Amino acid sequence: MIALLITLVVLILILVGLALWVIGIYNRMIQGRNLVEQSWNQIDVELNRRYDLIPNLVSTIKGATTHEQSTLESVVGLRNQAAALASSNADPALRADIEGQLTTQLRNLFSVTVESYPDLKANANFMQLQNELAQIETRIANSRKYYNANVGTFNTLIESFPNSIIAGAAHFTKADYFQIQEPAARQVPTVDFSTAAPAAPVAPVAEPTQMAEPFTAPPDTTGADYAQPDFTQQSKVADQS
Repeated sequence: MIALLITLVVLILILVGLALWVIGIYNRMIQGRNLVEQSWNQIDVELNRRYDLIPNLVSTIKGATTHEQSTLESVVGLRNQAAALASSNADPALRADIEGQLTTQLRNLFSVTVESYPDLKANANFMQLQNELAQIETRIANSRKYYNANVGTFNTLIESFPNSIIAGAAHFTKADYFQIQEPAARQVPTVDFSTAAPAAPVAPVAEPTQMAEPFTAPPDTTGADYAQPDFTQQSKVADQS
């Protein structure tokens, strides 16, 4: 009789321990998913700021140039596509393609207009918009690195065995990375505001692993890919660009 009671107690303890383990794993998955959503919101806020700034930027450049109509139309079209995807809550992977094209066209617009219309550097409104856009791009890059790290942590959590059993039963699915796939969007631009004669061409540089800040001199990251974002919680998973 005593042996039977001991066996029952052991079984009850095992079941309680197993239930607590399942609850703990489930709560970790909920926390991971919420962190992914919160870090994506950081990117979304900055992308929407960029959407709001682009019309003023295009209007300023349009008033000071005469031969860049096609580039301006391309920027506006991509901006509208990106904003429409944001309104429909499209997946980050789908939005990343349009955002990469938009970044490339913005870079081309700046390069062409500054080279062809050097007087723009004396336009206070243009310079202010350029600085604002550069700051937005830096924040997007930092937020993107933080988001991708959280995605990596969450995906590893739900794909690891035996966590995957609980994830499948609770319908947890992998989160999408926000990656820039456009090769041109990863190249460091050269914008010359000086009036001196153009320098001799330099040898091509190997493509960096992530998109550099495209509209002004990149911030000093002491050799790092991006400056570490200043958030309260950080993941140990590297950005998978």
